[in-house]
Amino acid sequence: MDIQPIAHFESPLKSKFGIPRQSGLVDELTGRIVFEHAFRKMEAVRGMETFDYLWLIWEFSGNKKGENASTGSATVERKELNLTVRPPRLGGNKRIGVFASRSPFRPNGLGLSCVRLDRVEEDPQLGPVIYVRGADLMDGTPIYDIKPYVVYADAHPEARSGFVDETKWEPLHVEIPDKLAVRIPEAHLGALKATLAQDPRPAFHDDPERTYGMPFLDMDVRFRVKDGTLTVLDLL
Repeated sequence: MDIQPIAHFESPLKSKFGIPRQSGLVDELTGRIVFEHAFRKMEAVRGMETFDYLWLIWEFSGNKKGENASTGSATVERKELNLTVRPPRLGGNKRIGVFASRSPFRPNGLGLSCVRLDRVEEDPQLGPVIYVRGADLMDGTPIYDIKPYVVYADAHPEARSGFVDETKWEPLHVEIPDKLAVRIPEAHLGALKATLAQDPRPAFHDDPERTYGMPFLDMDVRFRVKDGTLTVLDLL
């Protein structure tokens, strides 16, 4: 099956480092969906405003072509894939099957996200633009389809969640010095804090002396993590 993007995503998150590991974790994080030229017609989104959530089907475009589903290393043949992954929720050490996970390294690099619909606006040049909250997509991500979330079919509050039910996780406490916070647009400050609280570091990293950098808007956010507190050191 040959599929082409219908739209792309615009986000303050400019690389896959720092992207929330699931949609809906950072409601403060806003973004918008801009359609490709063939779909820039309001009739394509007629009735969408009556839904609260949307499903997005998209591509893990930040992964290199041919990356291994387990390690991220290049593979020559598909049959050589190691079909196990190490979920961050399990500390990055225990392996489970790729199809029992939401790992971005998959035989087919497709993502599925449920996002909260904020509004739909008509732009004179871009046609319908969809504004959403809580997306786990980086800037420029190709989107292949959009479908409405419907409670009667999509909501299963009694469902088990496998290893996620068995592991406890707490967000980080985030500290941004006032002299740095004033340099961040007010509309994005809450989103940055909430994103950092999700701990963007690889799961197996726990070096309090190591400095990390996360692209956000046009800045490189430099930070360290120690004893459950993430401290922003600089904005480059």
